[in-house]
Amino acid sequence: MPDAVLRLDNVNVVRDGSYLLRNVSWAVFPGQRWVVLGPNGAGKTTLLQVASGRLFPTRGTVDLLGARLGKVNLLDLRYRVGVVSPALVETPPADERVLDAVVTAGWSVLGRADEEYDEVDLTRAAGLLTQFGCRGLVDRRFGTLSEGERKRVLIARALMTDPELLLLDEPASGLDLGAREALMRRLTRFAADPIAPVLVLVSHHVEEIPVGVTHALLVRGGQALAAGPVAQVLTAQALSSCFGIPLEVGVAAGRYTARLAAGPPPRHPVSASV
Repeated sequence: MPDAVLRLDNVNVVRDGSYLLRNVSWAVFPGQRWVVLGPNGAGKTTLLQVASGRLFPTRGTVDLLGARLGKVNLLDLRYRVGVVSPALVETPPADERVLDAVVTAGWSVLGRADEEYDEVDLTRAAGLLTQFGCRGLVDRRFGTLSEGERKRVLIARALMTDPELLLLDEPASGLDLGAREALMRRLTRFAADPIAPVLVLVSHHVEEIPVGVTHALLVRGGQALAAGPVAQVLTAQALSSCFGIPLEVGVAAGRYTARLAAGPPPRHPVSASV
């Protein structure tokens, strides 16, 4: 088995005496596409902070791209992990041109509208924008974009450095139905690309899981409830335990749905296989 791209062993994050994460162990391997699901306040964003190297655990170990956090210069990992998260990464200024907002990711800067860039970088940025359906936006100002357009531009920016791991924090949050489905279509194509980086997508809606996601991690109260292949993890029993309500789960054309079911939720959380 290849080395893990990301491995957490008994990770705890404690703030002001409260556990944000408790004894979380999780491993992500090359070629996998993960969704992290859980209710609001479950610890998903904290988990993403740890996974991106932006937050050190109180206890436990984190290995990211073959390096142990605490024993590596994080600047060495900066370009190898792409992150799209309003909680973790600064967004481009409203007056920045879309093409500039993407190309500047190669220098981890924003707001450099007067700079000149190599043609190869401009071509790559334009190609990424095209991949996510934003080719016609290259000369627009970031602040004039719709929420859906902004999300797709930010994903293109995160991919500019050719990362080995891409972390998306609720990329469909705040989108209307049309914008959400446009994003899901692009992410489905991305997930099917064999040379695309490993993907970890955080959400609290099963409807926001693109086709092609291979694995799922369920979190609740800062703990990992279950992890593994999506078909084994995204069951009615497991999701009911995770969200604390009785749910019926359906799958159609590779997309998941969940709705309230009759009866009480499971009394005990599902056992974790993490």
